Order: sequence, then C-alpha cells, then structure tokens
Amino acid sequence: MTHDDVWRAIEQFAMEHNMSCSGLAKCSGLDPTTFNKSKRWSKQGQPRWPSTNSISKILASTGANLEDFTKFIPSDSHTM
Repeated sequence: MTHDDVWRAIEQFAMEHNMSCSGLAKCSGLDPTTFNKSKRWSKQGQPRWPSTNSISKILASTGANLEDFTKFIPSDSHTM
C-alpha cells in the first residue's frame, strides 16, 4: 500500500459519502484542512501519511468499517 493509494482512498471515500475531503474532515471532528493536498508532503519532500486516528474518526463519523475504506486501495497494493 503506497502513500498515494491511501490519499486516493480518502478522496474516493469522501466522494462516496457525497463530501469533499474538507467536508469529511469537518464531519469527523477534524480540522477542515486535515486532508488538503498541501499537507500530504513536507516542505522537505517527505510523504506525510494520514494518522490512524484520522482514519478512525472518518470511519466512526460515517458509520463505515475498515473494509469500507480499504476497498478503495487497489488489491495489488495489499501485501501479507
């Protein structure tokens, strides 16, 4: 699973729930800028991953489970 896969999954998850990434963050009790594209990379070019706490909050606020979220991550990205 890659950095891009996870961020793309957040975008698709938000769309599935008829929200923008900002709307999803607000609905979940997070700062509206939490999922902004500008926050996905540090100024040094290092990837910033969403926290497990943020993922947990978007699941709880939408009544979804982890599988509802991970279905947006390509199956060839899943490793064992």
